Amino acid sequence: MRLLPRDEKFFDLFSAVATFTVEAAKLLQELLRADSQRRMAIVDQIKRLEHQADQVTHDVVTRLDRVFITPLDREDIHLLASRLDDVMDLIDGTARRLLVFHAGKAPEGAVLIADVIGKAVAELQVGVAALEKNKGGTVLAACVQVKRMEEEGDSLYHEWLARLFDGQPDPLDVIKWKEIYDNLEKTLDTIEDVANVLESISIKHA
Repeated sequence: MRLLPRDEKFFDLFSAVATFTVEAAKLLQELLRADSQRRMAIVDQIKRLEHQADQVTHDVVTRLDRVFITPLDREDIHLLASRLDDVMDLIDGTARRLLVFHAGKAPEGAVLIADVIGKAVAELQVGVAALEKNKGGTVLAACVQVKRMEEEGDSLYHEWLARLFDGQPDPLDVIKWKEIYDNLEKTLDTIEDVANVLESISIKHA
């Protein structure tokens, strides 16, 4: 039995942004493993996904103004759409920095954190899909996994940030990769923010 009024369009829009984010995260993983010649094309692909996600987020906000009865509280719809879009913006921002900084070969730590981001957004996609079907247990389980991955990513961030300063590193490389690491870590924090919103909505409608 559904506890939420049916409005497939909002859930479809959430799922679309979650799917774009999963695709962008996979491209980010590929980007960090790619040589400099291949990076521009991958960054462009991420930017296209970011534009698509922006359009869908705009559609959510526009629909909120038109629909009288919504399947979730209006503020929850707006917050979930905004936080999902924030994740996409951060992935795009990391990709852009890699290009603008003319960063060289990515440290292993950046690749490892990007892999964690990929797994975390896949869990978000599961949670968003379960929200429509009112599967609270699935939503909460996905949120727990996201939080576990955020902790894993946080540990990697501190470990590999410290490694940047080992020996006598090039100061410019340290500046470049520290900012990229910071952006990766912020991406994981924002993914956890999305999980918190999903968790709150799921509990509210349990």
